[in-house]
Amino acid sequence: MQAACALAREALLQSSAVNPLLDQLQPYPFEKLKKLFAGITPDPAYRPISLGIGEPKHPTPAFIQQALIDNLAGLASYPATLGSDALRGAIADWLQKRYDIPRPDPATEILPVNGSREALFSLTQTVVDPTRPGALVMCPNPFYQIYEGSAYLAGAQPYFVNSDPKRNFAPDFSQVPQDVWERVQLLFVCSPGNPTGAVLTLEDWKELFALSDRYGFVIASDECYSEIYFNEDPPLGGMQAARLLGRDYRRLISFSSLSKRSNVPGMRSGFVAGDAAILKKFLLYRTYHGAAMSPVIQAASVLAWQDETHVQGNIAKYVTKFSQVTPLLQEVLEVALPDAAFYLWAKVDKLVNISDTEFAQRLYAEYNVTVLPGSYLAREAHGVNPGAGRIRMALVAEVEECLEAAQRIVAFTRKLAGQA
Repeated sequence: MQAACALAREALLQSSAVNPLLDQLQPYPFEKLKKLFAGITPDPAYRPISLGIGEPKHPTPAFIQQALIDNLAGLASYPATLGSDALRGAIADWLQKRYDIPRPDPATEILPVNGSREALFSLTQTVVDPTRPGALVMCPNPFYQIYEGSAYLAGAQPYFVNSDPKRNFAPDFSQVPQDVWERVQLLFVCSPGNPTGAVLTLEDWKELFALSDRYGFVIASDECYSEIYFNEDPPLGGMQAARLLGRDYRRLISFSSLSKRSNVPGMRSGFVAGDAAILKKFLLYRTYHGAAMSPVIQAASVLAWQDETHVQGNIAKYVTKFSQVTPLLQEVLEVALPDAAFYLWAKVDKLVNISDTEFAQRLYAEYNVTVLPGSYLAREAHGVNPGAGRIRMALVAEVEECLEAAQRIVAFTRKLAGQA
């Protein structure tokens, strides 16, 4: 009897040793991909090419590398969570010029963050009130998985709004019931979108702001792909939309990053900007969380935000890649040039009936090209997984490698069609 009680007590201690909300987290898409490829040896006749991970592969500009070297003395100092005046000032200048808006107040409307990923997660912890029954965090579907995970760890539940191909992959918020809106505390939007590349229009923003005003939720606008685009006009941003619609930044927080813009994902450098009242609370949270940016990274980031020449060169490379790769893939897949970002979001059953997971698995095995199944980037919601039957291709490598991958995908898909 005593032994049984001891075992029960030990089991109880073990079960309470970690946050049970962690059990709600799903494996990351790349963990699922690794499992899908387990036991497969790709055809050695082909060198490996990965279009699976959205990690920029263009060279980091030399002036940014040099700035890191020149400021190594900053390692001897503890950084302030608020960041330096120079960095917040450079970000304010960039926002003013990029979006043609009044210069945001660097002291109250801007916070440096260690990349948009950690900020997206931690803002949710700041905004969500888990004591309110039935708290919801609304997400587009497909989506960046941090949105979902941050909701669960904040004690809320995610609510998914499916992207609609007929609406340029924009979520159809008109289909959301009123009783759901009444429980939403935070709405994530991603524009340009991952994985679709779609950009929200001014009318989209007008609808979102009206809903936010009516129901009181915060809008988190993930804009980390804003500086990779294919049209003459750069993508519209949330703060820009607010000003065009004659409003301030109440209940709006925008996120941006140097990772894609400047090819420095390893620097983990970005910012949040918008509603000063929310940012004041967010700063308090971050002070306890220990989320200050290294002074070395801050110094290099100042120069990166101040320079546009390297950004235009980066955009030109993506324009070249997408203009050559997209027509090739259109021969065998249902795919179109996106508004922005560096992904192609393709439907795989143009020539042959096949699931996205089987397509990815066989393409890897037979042609040594990695793509990400679209179903891994979405959840089944309202009776459908909107990523099913699609693949995401990240055109992050140099032009020649992306073209070779596209040629292999064309050959593979035609081979499948011939076998059908």
